[in-house]
Amino acid sequence: MSPNDAVPEMRETPLIEHLIELRRRLIIVLLAFFAATALAYTFAPQIYAFLVQPLADSFPDPANRRMIYTGLTEAFFTYLKLAVFAGFFLSFPVIASQAYAFLAPGLYKQERRAAVPYLVAAPILFFAGAALCYYGIFPAAWRFFLSFETASAGGMPIRLEARVSEYLGLVIHLLLAFGISFQLPVVLALLTQAGMIQAKTLARGRRYAVVIIVVVAAFITPPDIFSQVALSVPLYLLYEGSVWICRAIERRREHARHQMDTPESGAV
Repeated sequence: MSPNDAVPEMRETPLIEHLIELRRRLIIVLLAFFAATALAYTFAPQIYAFLVQPLADSFPDPANRRMIYTGLTEAFFTYLKLAVFAGFFLSFPVIASQAYAFLAPGLYKQERRAAVPYLVAAPILFFAGAALCYYGIFPAAWRFFLSFETASAGGMPIRLEARVSEYLGLVIHLLLAFGISFQLPVVLALLTQAGMIQAKTLARGRRYAVVIIVVVAAFITPPDIFSQVALSVPLYLLYEGSVWICRAIERRREHARHQMDTPESGAV
């Protein structure tokens, strides 16, 4: 490790300068978020159509393809919630880059290099989880729920009259749950990087991890077995991948420690 790597690049800065810098970063983040939300609101009907498509495709009778709202302001606030949700996703690269720009001057050069893979992996894994939910879980789950429709039940048929706010609330909840669940490798790698857990601990705890994964999958997915398996299997594979990543982190750390100790040993 070079002398430049051993100390942070930035000199000690007075607290007031940190607060001014934080204020500047927050202003940029808020401007990006509000601009992205406003842009998303103009495309709210298209975003709504995209999110509702799995349900529309699951209806056995195309004539029943409709959603309702029962409050005068319900549709407006649903579109607004949808715009905020989409605005957060659109502005997330700006949010992450500004957070990194604020923290980076106080990090060692080696720590800044180590942070880059996490900044890249986190959004990729999030969108992978959301894509699995949209393309894999939604079609199966919606068909399961629509199977409870009946043509006649004692002369009184059962038909779905889905409220737009409830549907989109459920969709947003599931997309976030799947996206956050897929952050498992990032979290475990960060904990290993910080020395809080070891790869051998993760390897020995596979049985407990399987139980926790199944419970989490049962809690956040619709109550059909396909959805639970569709989340449990990828999460377990991500867990196994995390064990491999944590071992690689420990090997690299041990190699760096050995390189630092070698010159000292030779000098004695």
